[in-house]
Amino acid sequence: QVQLVESGGGLVQAGGSLRLSCAAAGRTFSSYAMAWFRQAPGKEREFVAAITWSGGNTYYADSVKGRFTISRLNAKNTVYLQMNSLKPEDTAVYYCAADRSSVVVQRTPVSWGQGTQVTVSS
Repeated sequence: QVQLVESGGGLVQAGGSLRLSCAAAGRTFSSYAMAWFRQAPGKEREFVAAITWSGGNTYYADSVKGRFTISRLNAKNTVYLQMNSLKPEDTAVYYCAADRSSVVVQRTPVSWGQGTQVTVSS
C-alpha cells in the first residue's frame, strides 16, 4: 500500500476554481493508478476521476466531465485534481486513492488518504 496526503481544499464561491493535490509516500508511486472520490454530508462516497499509472488515460464521473481535470507528476509522487466552474453541489470531502489496477481504483482502491474539505458557496 501507499500512504496518501491530500491538500488544497477550502472555501470558494460558485464558479470559482480549486486545485487539490495528493502526495504519496514511497518509491512505487509510478506503478499505481490514482483516483479522487468525494463524500457529501449524508451521501455515500462517489467516484470523481481516475488516471492510469502513466497518465495516458483518464476517467471521469459524468457530473464533473468538462469541469475537472486529473493529472499526475510521477517525479514528484503527486496527483492533482483541477476543479473549475465549481458548483454548490461539489461541496464534499475529497479523498485521494490508489490501486495497482486502473479498474479497481475506480471502485474499491486499497489505499486512501484522510480527505480534504471543499466547500462551494452559492
